[in-house]
Amino acid sequence: MFTAKSFGKWAVAGLAAATLVACGGGEKVEEQAKAETKAEVINWKMVTTWPKNFPGLGTGAEKLAKNITEMSGGRLNVKVYAAGELVPPLEVFDAVSRGTAEMGHGASYYWKGKAPAAQFFAAVPFGLTAQEINAWVSHGGGMALWEEVYAPFNLVPMAAGNTGVQMGGWFNKEINSINDFQGLKMRIPGLGGEVLKKVGGTPVNLPGGEIFTALQTGTIDATEWVGPYNDLAFGLYKAAKFYYYPGWHEPGTTLEAMVNKTAFEALPADLKLIVKAAGRQANQDMLDEFTALNNDALVTLVNDHNVQLKPFPKEVLAQLRTASDETLKEVAAGDEMSKKVYDSFMDFRSKVSKWHAVSERAYINARDAD
Repeated sequence: MFTAKSFGKWAVAGLAAATLVACGGGEKVEEQAKAETKAEVINWKMVTTWPKNFPGLGTGAEKLAKNITEMSGGRLNVKVYAAGELVPPLEVFDAVSRGTAEMGHGASYYWKGKAPAAQFFAAVPFGLTAQEINAWVSHGGGMALWEEVYAPFNLVPMAAGNTGVQMGGWFNKEINSINDFQGLKMRIPGLGGEVLKKVGGTPVNLPGGEIFTALQTGTIDATEWVGPYNDLAFGLYKAAKFYYYPGWHEPGTTLEAMVNKTAFEALPADLKLIVKAAGRQANQDMLDEFTALNNDALVTLVNDHNVQLKPFPKEVLAQLRTASDETLKEVAAGDEMSKKVYDSFMDFRSKVSKWHAVSERAYINARDAD
């Protein structure tokens, strides 16, 4: 029978049980709070080859760092150092390799003196477009090879940006024949620079921040940089008026993030995934940005700054293509790793070119027929 007395006993027992549960829960909450308070914040430095806040390239590195920090809930905090702030722009590779910084952002053709095969993962003359190189790296065996190239340097590479097809460059004279490259001093890195050398020019490797002054003072006669969006921001139209296309030397330039392997392997599994996911997002976002903004910038260069937009003559492109084929074979013959990467790259280019003949290229030709 349920009486006031039994109710009282029930109530007291229930209150005691509730108190115990509450106390137990409180301890658990307190323990969790202490654990979260004590959770280690990992601080990384990212050094870059780009000037501070430079549109597209520099801001792409900034976005990557910001996304890693926010996606990790602040557990992995990445601070960016622009070119020259912590290390010179062309010393990023060494700085990350030795652990001076845990992460770097640049382009792999800058490191051809360290590993000739690295160039294939940035840009190959008459090579792969942005869409194609992303496919090769992600699903065509390119990433495994890239990791193999960087392993001796204690580095983990990843694609972290793409400019799309670049422009052919800024020249202080017209290019009417292949002979116009004779003696031409041009800022052009990587494999494109080797092709220029083959046709009689002199390639000069300069970081972005030094290009304008070198062109303006005549230290170089020509330069390639990226495309209208970046070139307008650099004011290159003030130093040269002839702007050539297409960018035969860089048809889909991949920007890279490299991570010190020791630092990367020390991360818990979820933070490793976050770093890689943020790299993939940065890779796509940069390509979208350049695709969206390049044409407006080109209109500004031509209409407001009287830039003379010119195509390379077909005969010049044909001769550059021949020189490029010869150059790639020579690089491949130079060392075993370069040959391995070259074979994979060229095999993929052959297959994807056949597919794009009946897909991307066929569609664009049909769309723009009028």
